[in-house]
Amino acid sequence: MSRAEHDLEARAQLFRALGHPARLLILNLVRVKPRHGEELAAILRLQPATISHHLSQLAGVGLLQSHRDQYYQIYEPVAGALDRTLADIVALPKPTLRAEVAEDAYRQKVIDTFFRYGRLTHLPAQRKKRQVVLEQIVRAFEPDREYPEAEVNQVLLDVHEDVATLRRDLIAHGLMTRHQGRYRRVISSS
Repeated sequence: MSRAEHDLEARAQLFRALGHPARLLILNLVRVKPRHGEELAAILRLQPATISHHLSQLAGVGLLQSHRDQYYQIYEPVAGALDRTLADIVALPKPTLRAEVAEDAYRQKVIDTFFRYGRLTHLPAQRKKRQVVLEQIVRAFEPDREYPEAEVNQVLLDVHEDVATLRRDLIAHGLMTRHQGRYRRVISSS
């Protein structure tokens, strides 16, 4: 298991540990003051073995720590463990996302679905999918160059026979501009 996978698993374990009402009550009780298992069992009216299980779950994910005081194991929150925000817990560093998750998996699936051997099989009806297809097509045009309509048609004909629809959609979706019969690819900010 890679380090990033281990980190994701640890985060998921944290949510599993917090996913039980008794554990949330226990956390709140030990935030007020450190407590031992028998005391928690009496307050929550649960069996000591059940409390022990919940305490081990919370300690296992780093929320609680314990120390021995005579006959009792006293539990208290780990310093700073409860100060983390939900955003801190779920947010992954950008390099981890790039390394572990194909951010453009949807885009690639759409391209694989609608293109065969570099040619468009048909235009998607859904706007989001059509946008992906058009973004793929517009890559055939250089960003800093003007194209006459005949040249645009020739490039588009290599992709699909309905060049008029493709031209119109490229402009409508903001991927190309047309001025006095000349076309230019729009450079996106992303």
